[in-house]
Amino acid sequence: MSAQISTAPPGAVDKAGKGEPLLSIRGLRVGFRRAGDQFEAVRGIDLDLAKGEVVGIVGESGSGKSVGMLAALGLTSKNAVVTGSVRFNGDELVGKSSREMRKIRGARIAMIFQDPLSSLNPVMTVGAQIAEAVRLHQRVTRKQAMARAVELLHLVAIPQPERRVNQYPHEFSGGMRQRAVIAMAVANDPDLLIADEPTTALDVTVQAQILAVLRSLQERLGLGLVLITHDLGVVAGHADRVAVVYSGRVVEQAGVSELFADPRHPYTRGLIASIPNLEESRERLFSIDGSPPALGRLPGGCAFHPRCIYAEARCRTEDPPLHDIGGRFSACHFATTLPPFHSAALAAAELDSGSMAP
Repeated sequence: MSAQISTAPPGAVDKAGKGEPLLSIRGLRVGFRRAGDQFEAVRGIDLDLAKGEVVGIVGESGSGKSVGMLAALGLTSKNAVVTGSVRFNGDELVGKSSREMRKIRGARIAMIFQDPLSSLNPVMTVGAQIAEAVRLHQRVTRKQAMARAVELLHLVAIPQPERRVNQYPHEFSGGMRQRAVIAMAVANDPDLLIADEPTTALDVTVQAQILAVLRSLQERLGLGLVLITHDLGVVAGHADRVAVVYSGRVVEQAGVSELFADPRHPYTRGLIASIPNLEESRERLFSIDGSPPALGRLPGGCAFHPRCIYAEARCRTEDPPLHDIGGRFSACHFATTLPPFHSAALAAAELDSGSMAP
């Protein structure tokens, strides 16, 4: 591979090909104080999101993918120390007061969490909760807000919205509750929607329906969408671009097609190789050896090197920057010399053998 390498941070423009990113994150770090010590859950995330774009953030549990986005919205706990830059439509969010952030959250930026039941008040009707979200940011009457609630339930494909608007969360199925939460999130026509594991608590068929609703809303409303997930299948079918997170930092970022066709980081290769393929015969499923390091106990150099079969001496001492390789990004010293990637089965065999031959 002969692509030129630079260490410029990832950039994004709108889909028309011009203009600044809707969301631009640079050097985001999140640390937590505990028993006199401080450890970092996020170690320097760089990420851009263009207007009308869907970006998937993928990583294992505890990788920092959710904490990073919560920090960007000012939703971390009081013992968190947040540094770096988060610019939304050119406006710096890091350092804003809680009052200033409340005016932005729910209006210009909205977030959907993985457990819809914990996001809804059990003693208020669904319609009243959506109407409350509307009235919090818009000067409308209660009647107008309730009419908007009906409209929003219809928008997320809940049947009989005029009747459902007067029901309580326990009267909704899990999928319908998540739809109601999505309706609440888009109530004020935000520019950016962040969905944190929006389908984790749902069965497979309902997952597909919820993802279809999110994609439909994203296209209809023209908003930017961040999908936080541990499921590569979710980003493969619904994202335009993917950022892979490991131990608190982005280790690879690329368009969804090129990332799956030719991953340029060993961790991404391991994730894709571990996906079962029903069309290929394999005696065993592939898995990445070891487990992610504990926060506060990161190894020297590249955090992935103890699990990486490509690791060499420099990997144990030098933490690679996020290299720009012709418009895609990889935090690997060998990003341009990894052997070709053809399939999950080939990747598994390649990783098992430890071969670096092209």
